[in-house]
Amino acid sequence: MDKKPKYRPNPKLKLMDQVREVLRYHHYAYRTEQTYCQWALRYIRFFGGQTHPSKLGAKDVEKFLSHLAVKGKVSASTQRQALNAIVFLYREVLDKPIEDKIAPARSKRHRHPPTVLTKSEIQALLAHMGGAHALMAKLLYGAGLRLMECIRLRIQDVDFGSQNIFVRGGKGGKDRTTLLPRNIRDELHCHLDQVIALHHKELEEGFGEVYLPEALSRKYPHAAHETRWQYVFPAGKRSLDPRSGREMRHHVLESGLQKAVKRAAHRAGIMKQIGCHTLRHSFATHMLEDGANIRVLQELLGHADVKTTEIYTHVMSRDIALLKSPLDTLSG
Repeated sequence: MDKKPKYRPNPKLKLMDQVREVLRYHHYAYRTEQTYCQWALRYIRFFGGQTHPSKLGAKDVEKFLSHLAVKGKVSASTQRQALNAIVFLYREVLDKPIEDKIAPARSKRHRHPPTVLTKSEIQALLAHMGGAHALMAKLLYGAGLRLMECIRLRIQDVDFGSQNIFVRGGKGGKDRTTLLPRNIRDELHCHLDQVIALHHKELEEGFGEVYLPEALSRKYPHAAHETRWQYVFPAGKRSLDPRSGREMRHHVLESGLQKAVKRAAHRAGIMKQIGCHTLRHSFATHMLEDGANIRVLQELLGHADVKTTEIYTHVMSRDIALLKSPLDTLSG
């Protein structure tokens, strides 16, 4: 079967506009678009800002990435993010694949066991939160969601009938199903009633549109105004969409929840270094402690490899008093 021809950006556009065009063609998230463009600019500026990347090559990319590791002392994940952005620039925009030709100095990757809260600490944390932030934190812990997975939930992703949450386009672009905690059912219902009422009011005012991926909006031209596509946690006010320029209501900013979790931890007297992802770590660990099968947990978390899930076995609470020393099992 013939291979699909590669997409080529408009050569009349400026380089960064070409990068955005190709990213949007491949349906990359707006956040990824911003990140990749920032790394492309940093790479260009590293060589003085006057040399077009097409005139640079693999050795230059190595030099930049090695500088990030040695002089910039960036983390392994940050260096890998820069590598991905520049590889995309060369492969998809400039049509000069370089990924097999570079071997930069690597930032050291330090693996640390995840910070996990006890169940009593979770209760204390949630007791110091309120409103939508409390509901979001309960979903992070009760369903094992990542921060942006929670922020980007649509109304249709919450299935009260099956008690499931559908995570669409999670990390790695993967879809999955996870648990909808039963004890937030009424609270979530009430919250969604308010969101739906707000949406209906905006429709009457001539607004009510929400962002949809370009391919989806072309296929379903009226979907952006439908209730089921609205965000579960909409922003407090409308704003101009950076891609289309139309006024619509986006989802809340993740920084609001991040700050709320930090404040609640301080008020609850929790001395551990925690953030939103700590709630997902705690979900995984407590599920294992309660007897969940690790393969099932892998699916709920959306891990590609069970080895990623196994890290939580190292922080499980184990009752040593119930264990027997092998010496105690000897007869006589």
